[in-house]
Amino acid sequence: MTLNIILLFFGTIIAFWISAICGGGASLILIPILNLILPSSVVPFSLTIGTFTSSVSRIAVFKRHIKWQIFFWFVPFSIPSVLLGAWLIKYINPNYLQLIVAFLLLLNLPELFKSKKKEQENPKTYPKYLLMIIGFCAGFVSGITGAIGLLFNRFYLRFGLKKEEIVATRAANEIFLHLIKLIIYLSIGLYSNTALWLGLTIAGATIISSYTVKYILPYLSEFLFKKIGYGAMVVSGIILFLGTSDKIIQEDKISFSTNHRSSESESVISWRNTDFVIEFSFDDGFEIERPVTYKELPEHLKEKYNILKAQYSKIYLEKIFMFNKEPAYEFYCYKENVLAAKLELETV
Repeated sequence: MTLNIILLFFGTIIAFWISAICGGGASLILIPILNLILPSSVVPFSLTIGTFTSSVSRIAVFKRHIKWQIFFWFVPFSIPSVLLGAWLIKYINPNYLQLIVAFLLLLNLPELFKSKKKEQENPKTYPKYLLMIIGFCAGFVSGITGAIGLLFNRFYLRFGLKKEEIVATRAANEIFLHLIKLIIYLSIGLYSNTALWLGLTIAGATIISSYTVKYILPYLSEFLFKKIGYGAMVVSGIILFLGTSDKIIQEDKISFSTNHRSSESESVISWRNTDFVIEFSFDDGFEIERPVTYKELPEHLKEKYNILKAQYSKIYLEKIFMFNKEPAYEFYCYKENVLAAKLELETV
């Protein structure tokens, strides 16, 4: 654990240097690292301790660059959504939202290949009222994952802010969100002693990062600053996608297998101990099958099930979804663990 804390400390300094240069994203870089040490449910708590400290220190360093007009559009709409996101974290798996965030970050790949001349031609700008929507979405994502990161960075770039203004305004916009999240996580018990110590480690590293990065920014052109920002979004998307997808596969026991026969092909996707079968045959086309329970059967098929139950020791049920056809049900009837009959019945 001591080695992990040392690596996390120095890794955080570098990540928040990159974050300041790119306008954000350290949290998205740190999520896969923390996922290796902590349960997913308390990762947001550790991240939020660090990001709150980072916002405070960045405001102290760059406070004269804050664009208060953006602040007053962004913050009022982000606060209710961060409350919603932090509340939902008890009921949904944050890994799936992290996976969506990863895909959205990867959409910035084309921006890396735009020339300086092309960026200056017909620059796309956004109306200020869009900040309400951005604020709401940023708060919601932040409440669940613990990070706002680079996902909304391109909007700051499109509003024409300079590099120091992006760093300062983002910090001002996000400091209230981080404080609210900390209060919520503590109140609903989404924390641990290990998560606290790792969060304090991140916090200490962010302070060092914030006070040293001001000596780096003056050496970067605005064009290079943007390119680094887009590059960091793509890299963060790749890291987040690989780390999160691997964790989802392990936690939800996802597997995939295929079987090929002469006239049909069958693929089985397992998720949380449930099998979804995708079948293709030249006669029937594509079919998707999933297991169902007795309670899910239509009333007339429940009657059929009750009749068959007296004849067979076990009956497994599947619902079949077909293109341009009504769903059907399959009854796999067993006698002494041997398949004795297979019936396909229509819903009506």
